[in-house]
Amino acid sequence: MGSYLGIYTILVLCLLGYSANAEVFTAGGPPNSDITAAVLKAFTSACQAPAPSQVLIPKGDFKLGETVMTGPCKSPIEFTLQGNVKADGGSTQGKDRWVVFEKINGFKLNGGGTFDGEGNAAWKANNCHKTFECKKLPISVRFDFVDNAEIKDVTSLDAKNFHFNVISGKNMTFDNIKIIAPAESPNTDGIHLGRCEGVKILNTKIATGDDCISVGDGMKNLLIEKVVCGPGHGISVGSLGRYGWEQDVTDITVKNCTLEGTDNGLRIKTWPSAACTTTAAGIHFEDIILNKVSNPILIDQEYCPWNQCNKNKPSTIKLVDITFRNIRGTSGNKDAVKLLCSKGHPCENVEIGDINIEYTGPDGPPTFECTNVTPKLVGAQNPKACVGPVVKAPGKE
Repeated sequence: MGSYLGIYTILVLCLLGYSANAEVFTAGGPPNSDITAAVLKAFTSACQAPAPSQVLIPKGDFKLGETVMTGPCKSPIEFTLQGNVKADGGSTQGKDRWVVFEKINGFKLNGGGTFDGEGNAAWKANNCHKTFECKKLPISVRFDFVDNAEIKDVTSLDAKNFHFNVISGKNMTFDNIKIIAPAESPNTDGIHLGRCEGVKILNTKIATGDDCISVGDGMKNLLIEKVVCGPGHGISVGSLGRYGWEQDVTDITVKNCTLEGTDNGLRIKTWPSAACTTTAAGIHFEDIILNKVSNPILIDQEYCPWNQCNKNKPSTIKLVDITFRNIRGTSGNKDAVKLLCSKGHPCENVEIGDINIEYTGPDGPPTFECTNVTPKLVGAQNPKACVGPVVKAPGKE
């Protein structure tokens, strides 16, 4: 019987993409037990293994405290979460992290399991979206300085703060991720990224209380494709310009995505009286479906939540080479397109191509507003665009 079990285990590992020779370090325990120590022990052993290895959290419900897993590791490592791990259900105010993967080159996270942030109690204590200085709540899962990584087939549920935070990584792919939190949960960005290069977010469903995806400073070469967003605050580049140490943003592509009932749609936001002078360039939104999305297309260079800035000083963030192409569907308000650029640095080379956004509310037809920008118009626009040079779309009369 033992030999059959051994053969079965090898076959399962191979089918799941693991090497038959990979060593598996299991971190489990009785149902609802705290497996924090077991996870850290398993990760440490896997990280020191001379060959690729795997950390496995089996099916079941477990408690997990703050867990920081730090490389560098001797070989690539795979973290397979089949079960559901639950954070402390209290507010844990003052802590800024729950699960952290850092300084790892060659990493996989998968398994179909769930990170349950148990955020309900914490949301009531979270005032950080209103107060400039305040204690933070734990981000559910952080990836700090993680390179050559694939994060696939996992769920984040009810994060206290951001669901996933990705900083200073290279060559990372997020695929088939599920993010779930109520629309009223504050500051629960789905995936926040900053200072990364070569990241892809694919085939992902995000329903949360803040930005589905937020793009911070220093991002380069980001692809967001086949993402369904809603509820939430849409897909945002920014906010940019709040801090003096920020870096340029370049080559951001959002395509083949669907937004459903979000408070904003496709948004670029920068602070007036910005603390730095940087450039965001090469930002492209294309082939997007909207379903009752408020503010579907928005460039907001007067982003100043809760009056935390001086609006009399124009934003010093330069926006260059921005495109919105083939955006279609319905708006939740009449402000279908708002391009509110900085009077200090008017937007450059903004292209609007084949926009069809409908609105049938009692306050009138949808509107298209421009400030400090003259967009290049390609193809048809509904609503009628603000004044700008009109160029025929390729292949169209």
